[in-house]
Formats: sequence, structure tokens, C-alpha cells
Amino acid sequence: MRDDVPVPPENSVAPSAGLLLTADGVSKSFGGVAALRAVQFDLMAGEIHSLMGENGAGKSTLMKILSGVYTDYEGTICVDGSPVRFASVRDAEAAGIAIIHQELNLVPELSVADNIFLGRERLIAGVLVDRRASLNSSRALLGRLGIQLDPEARVGTLRVGEQQLVEIAKALSLNARILIMDEPTSALSPAECQRLFKIMRQLSESGVGIIYISHRIDEVMQVSDRVSVFRDGRHVWTRPRLGLDEDTVIAAMVGRSFLGGDRTSMTASGPSILSVRNLSLSVAGRRGRREVLRGVSFDLHAGEILGVGGLLGAGRTEILTTIFGSSGGHTGGAICLDGAPVNIRSPRDARRLGIALVTEDRKTQGLHLHDTIADNVALPLVGRLARLALRSLRREEAITKHMVDVLAVRCEGVDQIASTLSGGNQQKVVIGKWLATRPRLLLLDEPTRGIDVGAKREIYDLIFKLAKEGLAIVVVSSELPELLHLSDRVLVMAEGRQTGILSHAEASEERIMQLAAPRGAAGGAVA
Repeated sequence: MRDDVPVPPENSVAPSAGLLLTADGVSKSFGGVAALRAVQFDLMAGEIHSLMGENGAGKSTLMKILSGVYTDYEGTICVDGSPVRFASVRDAEAAGIAIIHQELNLVPELSVADNIFLGRERLIAGVLVDRRASLNSSRALLGRLGIQLDPEARVGTLRVGEQQLVEIAKALSLNARILIMDEPTSALSPAECQRLFKIMRQLSESGVGIIYISHRIDEVMQVSDRVSVFRDGRHVWTRPRLGLDEDTVIAAMVGRSFLGGDRTSMTASGPSILSVRNLSLSVAGRRGRREVLRGVSFDLHAGEILGVGGLLGAGRTEILTTIFGSSGGHTGGAICLDGAPVNIRSPRDARRLGIALVTEDRKTQGLHLHDTIADNVALPLVGRLARLALRSLRREEAITKHMVDVLAVRCEGVDQIASTLSGGNQQKVVIGKWLATRPRLLLLDEPTRGIDVGAKREIYDLIFKLAKEGLAIVVVSSELPELLHLSDRVLVMAEGRQTGILSHAEASEERIMQLAAPRGAAGGAVA
């Protein structure tokens, strides 16, 4: 912490605001493990109160108590000064509390409008669902968010970031007085984050109290009135945002300063591992085929980290899935490994060629949550490790234990169920699953999405270590500081087009955003 920054008083509140909610001495345990230990928390009307802490600090547990998800706990919750004890989520909603969970809570088979008003459908004569009213209300809510989404579109066809916006619209439809937002920007682009912050300020100005949970400290410093920090299930402090700096917050969260791994940016030389020329992708849509990638070209060398930046929908993820053979569309252009053309038609082809992809959504695409760590790590290797068509559990366990040790996965053992791990450790298991295949090319899509600063540091160190060992790495990230920290070069995308490739020295947040803006600079040169 800098010496010239004044330390604000602990547990201070805005005296002019009305008290909406208090949590006093709240404790909660799971199977004898304490998740919350007599914590304190309060929220004022019209306030944006951020809650920070590492995974496992107790943030989400407290929010689930406040929103009626968990009903068995010790301590007292008060709304408007009156003690309450919610028996269900509906009880909390009736009291004016709505929550946007970190994990999406949508029905993929239903439309956007149906998801927004699920369980609260508009009825005609108390019998028939008023579809027109639901569609009109959905359009108004989406318009309030400043996004163009078809209310009749099936949610399962939307990208993760678009689904997150549907969750936000769903929460806003409740007209909540207390809005809990648990990592709402984890899948949003910078422009969408700013749009959301604008909506949050409008809501706070109308008297809505907002509890904002995020691992992104720059966001917290931008939007908060107050900041609370939890660590190991305990309340550390609550302070006004004014006068705080990032080092102070991080030290309170992890008990130490954040020292992210770093390295000297490499200069590409020698033959390339991967060459991509004029890569294109078109996918089938409701109105025919739609081009989502065109004219993408770059080279990647051993030991190099190539970052891919751009706004949501710019084609970043599609570059990775096209290379990996999982795009589900019609592809064009040329992909070469070690100078030789390859035809990658499926993820199986990619694996055989030494390519691995860590997807952006670990819970639906990266892990089998109800299986063990060993089952997850061994999945891509089952056929290779099998003997006489039978799984070799001993060999699978040995490889898993090795990956757990190498990646420092915090677990009770390789038989622990994946869903019981923290977000950061789940991400390590996903990465370990692919590293066990011994890839030459590693594709990482939002590798630190939804994990805390301590786990981020470990992931960064791992990425640098892998690059130093000669692995060629492509990283997609929506967090510009992360992209700049990790990348030797940054390829920028806008509306499916490559708009530039920046060296480490050339790259800055401002330059990336200039190139990422729609109708920005035309075509980038191959580098």
C-alpha cells in the first residue's frame, strides 16, 4: 500500500443513506466445515456495496442466505430494520431481493422472454399465457440494457455473454429494491461492462441497493460506494471506496500483496509451430448462413503466447474452435503445423495432432461436475491408457496424481467430486486434463474467468512456465490487463475480421480498444 494513501476508517457507513439490509453474526457450515463465521454486513438504500474475497471466502454463501437459497444458518438478517428468515427464494423476492448468480440459471430450450418471466408468466383471464405482453416487456428490459437480442430467440443458441445479459434482464424484471450481482461481468466485453455499470448507477440513483461481487478489482474501484472484504469465512473490513487502492484490497483478500508472474516478452524467431492463413467460418442461422470469421492470418512459434482481444462476438472464441475442429460450421482457409497443411475436422483430429483447447465455460464444456477429478483428467486419455479394451484405473490415477501435484490442485484426493472444488481448482483440473495429453499447442479461452486473484496468479505462473518449456499458446481474454500481462503479441478482432497484430511493446488498452471497435482499422498484416 502506498504511504500517501490515507487509510479510511473500518466498518464505516454512509450516514445519510437509509439502511436497507443487515446481516449480524451470520454463520453457516457444510458438513462440519465453516463457510461463514459470525460475519457482519449491511447495505444502504441507493448504495453499490462491493463484496470481495478469494474463492471459498464465503461471499456466495452469504448471498445465498440473503436470497433464500440457504435457509439453515445462525445469526440475524434484517430488512428495513425488521428481522426476516426466508424459507425460499420466492420469500426473498417478495421482500424485494433478487440475485444474479455467477452460474447461469436459465432454461436453454426456452426463449429469452420465457426465461425472463419463467414462473411469473403474464396471463389472459388467469388462464392463457399472454405471449405478446411477455415479448413487449422483454424488449423493454433488453432495451434498458442497451442490447439487441431477439426475445423469441432460444437461450441455448446464445453465447455465454449474451445469456448473462438475459440473467440481468430477468433480475431487473423483479423490480427489486435489493439487487445482488454475483460476478455479473465475468463473460461480458468491456463495452457491455460499461453499459451494465451505467444501468447500476441508474438503479442506485432510484434508491435500489446493490451488492456487487466481483474478482475484478478495477471494476470494484470504478463502481463502488463501499467495499467489504471476506477471508476464510470471516469479515475482514468494510471501508468507503474513496481512498482505497488495489494493493490494500488485495492484501486484505489474500493476506499478501499480489505478485503476478512475469517474464521477458519473447521475440518470435525460427520456424512456426502453427500457421493460419485466411481462416474463415460461416454458421447456419435462422436467416441462412452467417459469416463469423473471415481473413484471419497469423503465425505462432514455440514458446510464444499470442493473445486474442476484441469485443464479445468479434470472433475470438471462433478462432480457437475452428483450429480445434469444434466450430460446428463451414470453414475455409489453411492451417499448417510445422509447415505441413492439416485438415482438422473434429476435436479427435486436433488431439491427435497435439492440440488442446480449454473452453471458456468450464462447468458445461470443460468438466463433468459429478465425476471425480481422476475421471475428468483421464477422459481424453481413456483409449490410450486402456489395456485389452479395459480402463487402466491404476494408470489413470497415477497420471491424475501427477497433474494434481504439478498444478497444486487443492483437494482431498483424486477421488473428490469436481463440483465440490473451488472455481480456481476446477480450472486447474480442466487445464490438467489437457496437459496430460502432452500437447504442443494450447488454446486457452478465458482461462481465469470467475476465479480469484490468488488462483489467477497461479494460472499466470503456469502459463509462463509452459511457454518457457516450449509450448505454443493462444489466449483469449476479455480482461485487457490480463491480455497485456500474458501476451508476447496481441491479435485484435472486430466483427469477425482481424484488425491488427500488436507487439508487446505496441500493445496498450487504448490501442486494443481502437482496433476492436466496430468498423475499425481494416485487415491486419500477418506477423
